[in-house]
Amino acid sequence: MSWLEVLAVIGLYGVMAYTVARRTREIGIRLALGAEPGMIRWQVLRETLAIVLIGIPIGLPLAMLLAYFVRSMLFGLSFADPVALLFATILLLLAAALAGLLPARRASRVDPMVALRYE
Repeated sequence: MSWLEVLAVIGLYGVMAYTVARRTREIGIRLALGAEPGMIRWQVLRETLAIVLIGIPIGLPLAMLLAYFVRSMLFGLSFADPVALLFATILLLLAAALAGLLPARRASRVDPMVALRYE
């Protein structure tokens, strides 16, 4: 995993942790009304993966365009090496799922009474 991917995962984790923190009251209300913790986890993970699935179609053409401009510096890779692009995409999806897992677990463990008193 390159340092750019690590930076992307850290940024995605930060965004999702901030989003969950801002929605603590809403999540507490959902839990108080009977939502299952698994549903809350799935909702946060779905939002994380939606961000990534929007970013992949934007990032792949940009990566191919940049590879075209710097192909002289890319040893052993062609203009659009499908194996490398597929591997990077799968790796990013897995890393995004892991980056969303911690905020999702935190969101599902919110005590409804504490969340309703939040802020």
